[in-house]
Amino acid sequence: MTIADVGAELTLPLQGDQDIAGSRQLVRRLSQELGFTLVEQTKLVTATSELARNTVKYGGGGEMRAERIVRPHQVGLKVTFVDQGPGIPDVEQAMVDGWTTGAGLGLGLSGAKRLVNEFEIESRPGEGTRVTITRWRAA
Repeated sequence: MTIADVGAELTLPLQGDQDIAGSRQLVRRLSQELGFTLVEQTKLVTATSELARNTVKYGGGGEMRAERIVRPHQVGLKVTFVDQGPGIPDVEQAMVDGWTTGAGLGLGLSGAKRLVNEFEIESRPGEGTRVTITRWRAA
């Protein structure tokens, strides 16, 4: 799999721990192909790991989509995580550091947001969640 074409989208199922590891590997490889620095790669892979884990653990599984995007003077990697799980009743609260419904530190969503340039979350109770992250580099 490669992401050489603008707009080409790669999709990976997220059903368990093996898929979470696969999502990290894929995003690392794609970010390398796009010329991201090691620090940029690490930030993107860390955010991917957290969001893929959330998709599996809280969303009951779903999928990850990765896409190369280009705008004047920039190249980016956009990664979207989609599940059909229970959704997040209060997205604003879920974005607060320390808030958690599980046993974690409550830094997952807010931490992932700090690691990328763009972060979007859409969620409705009973309808699932979609989180999209984008990391940019100068072209």
